[in-house]
Amino acid sequence: MLLTPFELRSVGERSAGLPPGTLTWTGPFDPDRDDDWRAFQSGTINEREYWAQRCQEFHELTGEPAEMPAFMAHLYSGTEDELIRPGARALIADAKAAGVPVGALTNDLYAFHGQSWIDRISIIRSFDQLVDGRKDGVMKPDPAAYRLIAERLAVAPEECVFIDDQPVNLAGADAAGMKSVRLDPVHPEVGFAEARGLLGLG
Repeated sequence: MLLTPFELRSVGERSAGLPPGTLTWTGPFDPDRDDDWRAFQSGTINEREYWAQRCQEFHELTGEPAEMPAFMAHLYSGTEDELIRPGARALIADAKAAGVPVGALTNDLYAFHGQSWIDRISIIRSFDQLVDGRKDGVMKPDPAAYRLIAERLAVAPEECVFIDDQPVNLAGADAAGMKSVRLDPVHPEVGFAEARGLLGLG
């Protein structure tokens, strides 16, 4: 749904008054330049540890509190249209128009973003159900998290198409019996097209 922080580094720099190019982490867009990203992908560290390191670096650069919502507030300070993938917005709208229930399964929405930011992002309200691992006590890739969102949507896991950019989270969906689709942030249109096909949306 959202652009990744990697795609919003320039927004964060501008918001925090940092010179362009200060934030050098590149993640999937240039893994060879991001040692920590490769460590995350290999399982040496987890996703939360990766972003905790980026948050600490931001604190050292700006002097702002080393708190995730403060860090993310700069990266996601743009308008909703600047932050949401058009393909995600179209997929959600078309699914709902076809009577397909739409849910979100996230580990860190409320841990990463403040309530005021969540309130202003209208697409969040378009989800029929939302499971947040921090609030609901079960996190991806635990299969129980996927079963919980399916239960809230009143559908069987086997009827669900789960979209995510992280292989570990896709493996959790597979273990729960869902159809999984990798959304490569470098080429997101491929994943959206696959999801549309699985959902019969053309």
